[in-house]
Amino acid sequence: MNGEIKTIDDFVAQLKNWYETDYNGFKTSFDKAIANVQPIPEGQDPSVVYDWKNKGINDLCDFFTEWYHWMPDVATGLEYIQKFSWLYYKNQDGLAFVTKDPGLTMTAEFVRLRGNYMDDPISHPLVQKWIDELGPEQMDQFIKTSAKDFPTFNDFFIREIKPEARPISSPNDDTVVVAPADCVINMIVDDLTEATKIPVKTVALNITELLNNSIYAKKFVGGTAVSCILMPNTYHRYHAPVSGQVIESNEDVAGEYFGIKDFPDLLNKGDVGYGYDYSVFEHFRRGYLVIKTANYGLVGMVPVGLNTIASVVFADKYKRITSSDNPVPIKKGEEVGYFKYGGSLNILLFEQGRFPSLSLLVGQRIGVINTACNVQAKIKWQDSGTTLGADDTVVVRYTGGLWTANPSTGFVDADGNNGYIAKPGYTL
Repeated sequence: MNGEIKTIDDFVAQLKNWYETDYNGFKTSFDKAIANVQPIPEGQDPSVVYDWKNKGINDLCDFFTEWYHWMPDVATGLEYIQKFSWLYYKNQDGLAFVTKDPGLTMTAEFVRLRGNYMDDPISHPLVQKWIDELGPEQMDQFIKTSAKDFPTFNDFFIREIKPEARPISSPNDDTVVVAPADCVINMIVDDLTEATKIPVKTVALNITELLNNSIYAKKFVGGTAVSCILMPNTYHRYHAPVSGQVIESNEDVAGEYFGIKDFPDLLNKGDVGYGYDYSVFEHFRRGYLVIKTANYGLVGMVPVGLNTIASVVFADKYKRITSSDNPVPIKKGEEVGYFKYGGSLNILLFEQGRFPSLSLLVGQRIGVINTACNVQAKIKWQDSGTTLGADDTVVVRYTGGLWTANPSTGFVDADGNNGYIAKPGYTL
């Protein structure tokens, strides 16, 4: 922004100046966004509704000011993110306003100010509020449990967990993949291409953009992408899903801060992330690292910082590793980094044929790498309700780490490994 913005008052004054002077088309872009605001669907929680229709620059400034000073609780962590999202809900002009300059600079500056607020001792009263709401059972999982241990809210938000609270599944079995975080897991794409967007229901992904033109992007052609979405009330450090060597990393890929075009669809009435179009995250503020396993190819990990603070922080030894550097060893379950307050997710990438199944908490099994090089079977995602034939593709859907189909309809537990097999002739 023009000049140094130190306070929310400076920020608001700058926005008003930009609007009055139509700085780089700011007024034009904002007015278009407002003119094309879409009706809010029925059935929304009133606490997350904000109708942007007919709003003006003063409303925008008041909204940012309220958001800046807002103290979320455990249950309302996404409230203002959702309220802001109605500005660009199914609204191409709204999306353009928040993803293109000068609106992009506006969002980046607000994210910086809000992050500074959560890094300041002024945010400390929020710590005890969250501790009380989480309760002793959840807090007992963490190394530090008293409000006095956390000078700021962000110090609390990135609190460290006791290792025994998240034991690593099969630590010496390199075929077992574990969850990188406490998260909601969804399959995104099971047939990635290097540059072309491949739709699977509403989902498409471009791995070249996601990995910021990494030389390793082509290794994931034909492979699998899995999303791991963290909710605000969960543990916000992320860990290695496999053991191996980090051969490339970048924690600071510049990108957008807002612009999830259909935020209600992402939340999906509690079934978070299912069927969502993850291609938007190719352009969000993110990091990535590529792990070379001993025997099973490459695994990519893409932490994405979303909305409000958009922080992606790697442990020092995993920062800025290039192909000319010596690879850095990493163990399954080892901490990679953390997200400060705000929305966040990890996207995991696997080479072709290597990843057939999923599960949930940090350190727990989310699947098994296939040790065979030639894998014929694939799992695709589509609506259930059809009868399987001998040559049909198996249809599976996960909700919170569980299968939605009843085992009696043809899904059989494979040796207790959450690997379920569908047989021809059964109806899903």
